[in-house]
Amino acid sequence: MNSNDVLLYGHGTVLEAVEGLPEEDWLIPGACGVWSVKDIIAHLASFEVVLVDVLRSLTGGEPSPLLRQFVEAFEEFNDRQAELRRHKPVEAVMREYNDAYAQASALLAEIEPELRRRNGVIPWYGDTYDLDDFIVYTFYGHKREHGAQINAFRDRLSK
Repeated sequence: MNSNDVLLYGHGTVLEAVEGLPEEDWLIPGACGVWSVKDIIAHLASFEVVLVDVLRSLTGGEPSPLLRQFVEAFEEFNDRQAELRRHKPVEAVMREYNDAYAQASALLAEIEPELRRRNGVIPWYGDTYDLDDFIVYTFYGHKREHGAQINAFRDRLSK
């Protein structure tokens, strides 16, 4: 598996889903439960920031309090992170998402494939999983799911 490509294709899914979406449509609730498209992107941005933390921890950095929240209070993490970004304009949320993606991509390139494939490298994720698994399940699959929700929402709006 090439986790660089997996990360790239997941990112492309998100960008394609929001391409050309009028700003007023970003703010309409109902794209995913009560969340708007902007809320979904804010949610994905928070996950992307977590990925930066995970990758930093594998390249010698210390995990941030955000990563601890993600691991220890996941049930609250999603709503809390979306709420923290609710006041931000669409452009700022999208910029945060794109910036975190760029950071994650750069950090991932620094990690040797052998380390990416080492089971248990992210201890809190599980002994039988590796970094590639984490990226596929938590990021690629996640972005595909939300991309599909955004596309379905856009279809509903156009009717």
